[in-house]
Amino acid sequence: MAHSPLPRGPVLGIESSCDETAAAIVAPDGRILAERVYSQIADHAAFGGVVPEIAARAHLAALGAMVKDALREAGLGFGDLAAIAGTAGPGLIGGLLVGTGYAKGVAIAAGKTYLAINHLEAHALTARLPGLAPVRPAFPYLLLLLSGGHSQCVAVEGVGSYRLLGSTLDDAVGEAFDKTAKLLGLPYPGGPSLEAIAQEGDARAVPLPRPMLHREGCDFSFSGLKTAVAQLVAAEPPGALARARAADIAASFQAAVTDILGDRLDHALKLCPDASAIIIAGGVAANTAIRTRLAAVAEKEGKPLIAPPLRLCTDNAVMVAWAAQERLAVGQASALNAPCKPRWPLEQLSA
Repeated sequence: MAHSPLPRGPVLGIESSCDETAAAIVAPDGRILAERVYSQIADHAAFGGVVPEIAARAHLAALGAMVKDALREAGLGFGDLAAIAGTAGPGLIGGLLVGTGYAKGVAIAAGKTYLAINHLEAHALTARLPGLAPVRPAFPYLLLLLSGGHSQCVAVEGVGSYRLLGSTLDDAVGEAFDKTAKLLGLPYPGGPSLEAIAQEGDARAVPLPRPMLHREGCDFSFSGLKTAVAQLVAAEPPGALARARAADIAASFQAAVTDILGDRLDHALKLCPDASAIIIAGGVAANTAIRTRLAAVAEKEGKPLIAPPLRLCTDNAVMVAWAAQERLAVGQASALNAPCKPRWPLEQLSA
């Protein structure tokens, strides 16, 4: 429920839900006063995926210096901030505790408002950052959230008001990219590696299934597609795949995913016909082929497509600080004992 607006001013946002440590300071008018991101890719590459304990320790080691650098760039001190915001979920519990613990500590020491931010809501509201699009999207709009942990179609009806239209029944789309890349012997992180090699391949070379295609609603399924790739690879001669073969499989896989996403978006629009715009967010939204396909669907339906710049598609603290600004504007803040939630569905915020 909205209350009287809280005091406004710059907000420090902290993101530590997975393997990026990030801090940013955003003004009420949307100006990004400073941003810092430390990627942990090198820390996890040897393991082929994110190791939660390593991630949490890296957040702890990096966060303090990053915040100091951000404040220096913005020309501010802790006393100049209106609020401190930290990602409280969903995500890896160790990283969430590090980030929110730091945010709460600063809020207590500086006597500032604290906001526990839902990572998915931060993605959902990024499109409203002033200057990001020619026209700021009005509520309601349709969000297609595509990441390593989530594949969702959401009607964004207001700050804190979300209606889930469809989600994955098994793997998230980013997870399917990463697992397929690993099957093809591609380096970590898998999604960008698969997209790069797919440019060398023939997208029609390998017939692959399109799960849920033309099915009513807008739920997703990617497990069967991933399994089909695994069976293809298992049938190949022993040893590393030839690069040309890996490129053809990668291109065919990416084409299947773009077909699925285009179809699911088309169905989602039928469930949210009054959407003012289509927003795509999350790490997979950085994929050029996917952006192109979704833009075609949006153009066919006469809806503007808003895709954040690539750096704001992946995990970042600008979106956390901006989500906090949106909440402050409607008088919403968090208690200092607000818990971290490794699982925190977006639609729970509406309750």
